[in-house]
Amino acid sequence: MTSLTPGAARTWPPRIARTLLALGGLLAAWPLAHGQAASAAAVRPALTVTVVSPQRVEWPLRLSASGSIAAWQEVVVGAEASGWRLVEVAAQVGDTVRRGQLLARLSTDMLEADMAQTRAGLVEAKAVLAEATGNADRARELAPTGVLSLQQTAQILTAEQTAKARVASFEARLAADRLRLAQARIVAPDDGIVSARTALEGAVAQPGQELFRLIRRGRLEWRAEVPAADLARVKPGMPATLTTPSGQVGKGTVRVVAPTVDAQTRNGQVLVDLQPGSDARPGMFARGEIDVGRASGLTLPQTAVVLRDGYASVMRVGADQRVTLTKVTVGRRNGDQVELTAGLAADARVVASGAAFLADGDLVKVVAAGKAAP
Repeated sequence: MTSLTPGAARTWPPRIARTLLALGGLLAAWPLAHGQAASAAAVRPALTVTVVSPQRVEWPLRLSASGSIAAWQEVVVGAEASGWRLVEVAAQVGDTVRRGQLLARLSTDMLEADMAQTRAGLVEAKAVLAEATGNADRARELAPTGVLSLQQTAQILTAEQTAKARVASFEARLAADRLRLAQARIVAPDDGIVSARTALEGAVAQPGQELFRLIRRGRLEWRAEVPAADLARVKPGMPATLTTPSGQVGKGTVRVVAPTVDAQTRNGQVLVDLQPGSDARPGMFARGEIDVGRASGLTLPQTAVVLRDGYASVMRVGADQRVTLTKVTVGRRNGDQVELTAGLAADARVVASGAAFLADGDLVKVVAAGKAAP
């Protein structure tokens, strides 16, 4: 391409020459302007960030455990009488019952007939006793006069004692009938929840036959399995949390630590009383944690820790406002806080959030927490 010079421009018409000279000046200035813009872009911060330093806090020490949920105590309710037919079933599975509440009732027709017969016999025995007592009183009055022989007096007094014994016998039989009548009412031995029912109307009950099963007082326990090496750290009264299969979190308190360890699994059982309010049910399998103490540790917000190349890392901000990718070792988590066990000093400054958008060596602009980015 032929260079545009003032000498050459003289051969062109004046208007065209002026236009070509101006265009040449713009083309000559373009590289300089582009270099200045690139230099300005090179020093522009990649991101406006807030920084945070590790904080030392007290964290609970927790042992992981798993196990089944079961009833604290399960009461089997059965019939004490035999050969009586069930005429009423008043409780169903899932019902909450109170101590003494009617669960089922047995037929009492034959028993009531026997009681009526016993009452009649008692009335007759009392009449005989009244007559025998009157005869005995007269015999005792006449004894000094000799009107009655000693044998006659003895017979009269014996008849009185016999009548008294007969009355006592009928009274005892009547008490037994009342007891049998009470056994016809099958009641709850304690407050609880009906967990099973085999009682059916029309069936004939047998002694010891299970009719109902109750979760006593509605109390549940978590039978957590803890490794033998950690069993000594667990004490009664320690708090525990567990997660049910539905994801709900339940709370409880350690009640008993087993004195033995299973020879097969090498785990010991810890019984945890569960607080009401969760959806825990007997037979569920749950995982949870037992709080065994507290310890201090350095923590960072979870947003400050990023995963790079399979390692937990943070973006440490230097005095020159440039970030350095720093690998750290993390431990426990508590809510939105992450424990740091190695890799970062306590006075370090790291990017609080947005570290995933930065690369090692990027320049950042640090602003105070809560200040809007420009």
